[in-house]
Amino acid sequence: MRAVIPAAGFGTRLKPHTHSLPKVMLNVGGKPIIGHIVDKLIQEGINKATFIIGYMGEKIVDYIKNEYPLVDARFVEQEELLGLGHAVYVALKDDVDNEIFIILGDTIFDFDLKKGFEKNTTALGVKQVEDPSRFGVAVCENDTIVKLIEKPQTPVSKLALVGLYYIKNTSLLKECLTELIEKNIRTRGEYQLTDALQLMIDKGEIIKTFDVEGWYDCGKPETLLETNRFLLSKNGTHKKFDNVVVIEPVYIDDKAEVINSVIGPYTTISKGCKITDSIIRNSIISEGALIDKSMLENSIIGSNAIVKGNFKKLNTGDSSEIEYY
Repeated sequence: MRAVIPAAGFGTRLKPHTHSLPKVMLNVGGKPIIGHIVDKLIQEGINKATFIIGYMGEKIVDYIKNEYPLVDARFVEQEELLGLGHAVYVALKDDVDNEIFIILGDTIFDFDLKKGFEKNTTALGVKQVEDPSRFGVAVCENDTIVKLIEKPQTPVSKLALVGLYYIKNTSLLKECLTELIEKNIRTRGEYQLTDALQLMIDKGEIIKTFDVEGWYDCGKPETLLETNRFLLSKNGTHKKFDNVVVIEPVYIDDKAEVINSVIGPYTTISKGCKITDSIIRNSIISEGALIDKSMLENSIIGSNAIVKGNFKKLNTGDSSEIEYY
């Protein structure tokens, strides 16, 4: 089986961090998002992957080739960002494996994939959500999908597609994607994978669902920090420093320097960082950043950024007015 990982998007909701990195290369829990995805695939016995790249795609290519040399990796460029359906169409255009597993590049999951594959038919990962208008949703009879709707504006189902697609009949998916492109069938201006899957159902394909509770989105700052908390709660590092208080769980890279500080909980300190006289919690500090005399919470600090501050202690009288510049 081959994994197909769309990773061509700009990551607009994660600016300014995505000005200099593709979204899937942002650090969370000690490594790029895409690194966690590949680790999980390898753990599940999948060592073939096609990466759909676009914006700063060379950074993804370099990372995968350097960190995962044993993965049978292919890289396909999506020159125009015309939707997820178009991305998968580009990946399947010249080469089709019998079975593929599509996983969105900004999705981290904690799930036994064999529970999805064992259905022996095309199956989509789903989860109950309160606001289905942000997702493609499935209308089901038992665990068989009868209708797929992309980002419904009126409630029809709270069963959201979470970005995990096991495709048993890849040739039919390719046929349906080609039909969308040739007939210019778009939803909200884009070629949607959801529409191609619905065409498969219309042509008689049985598509089932599998429940995914451990699904973590990295598409915007608050969800990136939430995913960071989850990853650290499972795989935090245990380090001790002189004159440093570490409140686990945290990740502190071996090549980071921490002096006279309080770190954690739920904080990632990346390679090459220098942290001095600071308090940092529930934050991600990216590679090479310098933090000095600062208190940070719920923060994402980009690579090689410099944050300097100073602490104040005040004992003020009534009707005081204080300004800092």
